[in-house]
Amino acid sequence: MKVHLFIPCFVDQLYPDTAFNVVKLLERVGCQVIYNEEQTCCGQPAFNAGFWEESKSVCGKWLADFADATTIVTPSASCAGFIRNYYPKLFDSSSLHHEAQSTPKRIQELSEFLVKTLHTTRFGARLQGKAAYHDSCAGLRECHIKQEPRQLLQQVAGLELLELPDSETCCGFGGTFAVKYPDISVAMGQQKVEQALSLGAEYLISTDLSCLMHMQGYVQKNNLPLKTMHLADVLSSGW
Repeated sequence: MKVHLFIPCFVDQLYPDTAFNVVKLLERVGCQVIYNEEQTCCGQPAFNAGFWEESKSVCGKWLADFADATTIVTPSASCAGFIRNYYPKLFDSSSLHHEAQSTPKRIQELSEFLVKTLHTTRFGARLQGKAAYHDSCAGLRECHIKQEPRQLLQQVAGLELLELPDSETCCGFGGTFAVKYPDISVAMGQQKVEQALSLGAEYLISTDLSCLMHMQGYVQKNNLPLKTMHLADVLSSGW
């Protein structure tokens, strides 16, 4: 199966190892991974900041970069959710109307692709310890992902999966929200981290590195015994 890989800009710049682990996982289940080196941002940061026209030009480039892709996979529910839900609105009644309307059917977040499309949950992964899973807002509300990451993590040998008390509460990142309202954002991240620690978790796992980056900042600043990991990094552990 040919899979076109979309790696969000911040993953490319800050977490390239996660991107390589996504390739590792997809190839393990027999996918032919295609990566367009010309790809750039999906346009979400500008859109969320209110610069819709500027965002539209970036989104248009993204559509051109993936014009020939039937199946697109990304390790970010945030980017997948934005593309699915807002591209059709941005390009409604425009020259890119049909391309934008078809895109939601072509792009999937990694965990839903593995579970719903490939029907695969076992990768032979091993990670010893206790882990809490963080439901990102985009994963829950824009991609409707809930059980897929948990199904995958339950198959990781040695890993005890714990449920956070307020699993559907935002971590406080929210992109530009963290910049505009830093005190509120940090307090929300602190709450998530403290909940994970109260359960005895050693790992905090999510489908979204943006959330993890936010919470890892609080962890590092306070020298706390917690490690954040993207789902792809967990599933590629031990083999």
